[in-house]
Amino acid sequence: MRDVVDGPLVEIAPRLSRFLADWWPHRALVIFTRECTGRPRKVAGDADIVDLITLAELDELISVVEPDAAFTGEVVLTGARRWVWAMRDRSDTLLVLIPRDRSEMPRPSELMAAFGIVATSIRQQVAQASPDYLAESRAASAARSRAIAELTASHEAALAALLLTLRSPRLDDGRARATAIETASDALIALRSEQATDRILTAEPPVSAFERLRRDLGPLLQHREIAVDYTAPPIDGRPIPGEIAHGARAMTQSVVLAFAAQPHLDRLRIAWQCDTGALVVDIRDNAAGGLDSATVRRNLEGRVRTLRAELDVEVIAEWGSRVTIRLPLDPPASPPDLPGLATLNRREREVLSLVAAGMRNKAIAAELGVAESTVKFHVAGLLKKLDVSSRGEAAAIGMQAGLIRHRDRRLAQGPVTQR
Repeated sequence: MRDVVDGPLVEIAPRLSRFLADWWPHRALVIFTRECTGRPRKVAGDADIVDLITLAELDELISVVEPDAAFTGEVVLTGARRWVWAMRDRSDTLLVLIPRDRSEMPRPSELMAAFGIVATSIRQQVAQASPDYLAESRAASAARSRAIAELTASHEAALAALLLTLRSPRLDDGRARATAIETASDALIALRSEQATDRILTAEPPVSAFERLRRDLGPLLQHREIAVDYTAPPIDGRPIPGEIAHGARAMTQSVVLAFAAQPHLDRLRIAWQCDTGALVVDIRDNAAGGLDSATVRRNLEGRVRTLRAELDVEVIAEWGSRVTIRLPLDPPASPPDLPGLATLNRREREVLSLVAAGMRNKAIAAELGVAESTVKFHVAGLLKKLDVSSRGEAAAIGMQAGLIRHRDRRLAQGPVTQR
């Protein structure tokens, strides 16, 4: 089970499928969860099956299976009736297996226990909004949005042409024409609603996302004597993509905990502002400027980089501290063509960001808390994966990809600015 949950979230279905294969032989496996806004379906097995299973079919199935219960029987999947083994975890995550024969599910309690661990791991990764999850979810959301836009354009053009043809006065059989026009009109309406449905499923209204943040912060602050002023975004603000909402909540919680670690803190202001292009998180206090800005920057670095956010940490002695995070709501329109960048693991990307910042191996080792020989090993690995021969070339790629650490500002003295 450790091998199943230890790895990228996007590959968790194939890992689980391999783990279950000996005890629960199956042709295909699907994990379905609305927690993952980018890819609610995680699949493994026969592509002729998994590629045809729709979200509507999984929605129907999850309504049939009780929480913490197993189901064996025939349901509609891939547009046809199929024999399935299914179970729904208490976290509302669904597991569907297409068995190799029409048999009862063997050892359901053991399968439920194993799937419970997987479902919990998925939920924790989403709740913590790890950089790996955010990157995977954001890429999936962007790919799906492009696919839906392309399908909408092509299908709308085809149906519009059909309507023009059927409305032609040169055609007879008025009843057939009227029926065809009505059918095509309904299809156009349904098609245009697909994009709206997708936005509902993959985005959160700003006020709802902020209210969820308030609920999450409640247990963290309930035993501390801190007065918290919450400033919610406007009701009519642009919906926030799911991965941005998850990331913003996780980063806000991390910053709030850093603020709360200061002695004598009695007041905190947490504000979200959502305009047409970005979500701005603004957190400030009235303490004596004791915020550990290095820790804040280090804790947020992975998410800031993944979501292309802008981080500003301001600490003014005897005045207070302020952290501002600006998260763009749209993915990059045309990501740079950087061969090999996607093959870097998390540590290699960290090292590349520091190389791009002009740091040498000794300084990188001190920054990451590892041996200098380990840094040399990672630098050699990323040079090979990027197919470059020098640190300068690697640094240029890192800068082009935006892998640059954001600097914080610590002002010992200076004019008091309007806050």
